[in-house]
Amino acid sequence: MKTKTKLLLDLWIEARTRFTNQLGNLTEEDLTKKLLPSPNSIGFLIRHIGDVELLFAKNVFGASHTKVIAKTVIAQRDTGEWTNLNELLDYVNHSYKVLQSIVEKQQDSDWETTVVTKEFGTKSKAEAFGRIISHTTYHAGQLAIINKHGRYDEPKAQIER
Repeated sequence: MKTKTKLLLDLWIEARTRFTNQLGNLTEEDLTKKLLPSPNSIGFLIRHIGDVELLFAKNVFGASHTKVIAKTVIAQRDTGEWTNLNELLDYVNHSYKVLQSIVEKQQDSDWETTVVTKEFGTKSKAEAFGRIISHTTYHAGQLAIINKHGRYDEPKAQIER
């Protein structure tokens, strides 16, 4: 019989495939695609998913040695700097490993303990983990729609907005 930790980890990994299955088909040019008038590009969304995974590892699960500068959260907008595909892929691979590592250390009883964050208040660790699962899949859906129907960000379009 699997532990709660193993079951929840399996759930997250499976849900995250909605994101990761798209990454292998992206080109560097795709990173600037947007679905106007939405301000977020594919590159921004990839970086944002990594930022939030690292924040969860640190702030929800206590990975105190995790270093994170959540640039997408700090800026609260797409600054247009997320254009290097290899760097972004490395970043979300890193965020995955960090979050996976700290989640694997959770005991079954840990999932019922509460955490408090300014973003979503008081939740059990299990509820908080549901937030990261839904966050990633939500943005994965956005990424898929932008990649299918979006347009490449052009300097002229930036000026006209």
